[in-house]
Amino acid sequence: MGTPDNLRAATPADVMSSADTDIPHDENVHGVEFTPVPRRSVMSSASASPLTLMAVHAHPDDESTSTGGILAHYALRGVRTIVVTCTDGDLGDGPGGVKPGGDGHDPREVAAIRQGELRRACEHLGVSDLELLDYHDSGMAQWGLQQRENAFCSVPVEHAANRIAQLIERYQPQVVVTYDPHSTRHPDHVQAARVTTYAVDAGHVVAKLYYKANGSVYWQRLYRALAEVGIQWSAPSGEMLRMLESVDQRITTTVDVSQVVDRKRAALHAHASQIDSSLAGKLPASQFAYAFSTESYIRARGLTAASAPEGDLFSGLGHGLQLR
Repeated sequence: MGTPDNLRAATPADVMSSADTDIPHDENVHGVEFTPVPRRSVMSSASASPLTLMAVHAHPDDESTSTGGILAHYALRGVRTIVVTCTDGDLGDGPGGVKPGGDGHDPREVAAIRQGELRRACEHLGVSDLELLDYHDSGMAQWGLQQRENAFCSVPVEHAANRIAQLIERYQPQVVVTYDPHSTRHPDHVQAARVTTYAVDAGHVVAKLYYKANGSVYWQRLYRALAEVGIQWSAPSGEMLRMLESVDQRITTTVDVSQVVDRKRAALHAHASQIDSSLAGKLPASQFAYAFSTESYIRARGLTAASAPEGDLFSGLGHGLQLR
């Protein structure tokens, strides 16, 4: 979601994953030609259920910035992809970039705009199903809005987890992805990680749970890409750097998404109302591809015999996926 620049600068781990949207664009986004992803179902050899990937996110736009690569990657391989968006993103930027609390910022209007953008982004990524939980955006911790009615981060974990568990039971995903609760600072991202982990642990459906991993290597690539277009960003140091390096050490899985990085970028730009607040949104196609041609994850739960490191979230499930 869009946030004031002075707050965003405080933590690189939340810059990318908290912002990314702005005004409707044509389907040709900054030179990226959009072609809808054809869908088919690939059956798991271990069960009669189609291979299914579920991504649980906090706000509209997070699906693109965080897991857009794997969503498009697996959609092209016939995997059913489910996006669960927990909040309506009503504390994002309003029309003209107005921030929450500013004159002309209408949370209901913002939520409606962002829902439309989310649907267009999911079309770019070939998402099979979109589920909206419609909690309110909690905002950044510094804003002090976490106690407003129905703010996601203040909802009891068990209550929100039960809703996720019902979706898991309905869709039967073998793989679920969400944020790393140990390296994100956005209250809604932490809550999404908690409720997703709770829901997975409470059931017997999911074979593998992954946390998105944005470590020091990730940020170094992004900073280099930004520098190439004249944008200087202070590299993390001290406690933040140590935290990011610890993320690197926990990574188990890196997926090559270079073949679909244009779709990830197109999905990002579909969130037009927030794009001015996005670092990634400032990158031309070539620099974007350099920064985001891979996505890394931490395998938090696993019921398969798959070894690590791995290059496929579905490794150990006997699927034999192939690009069409």
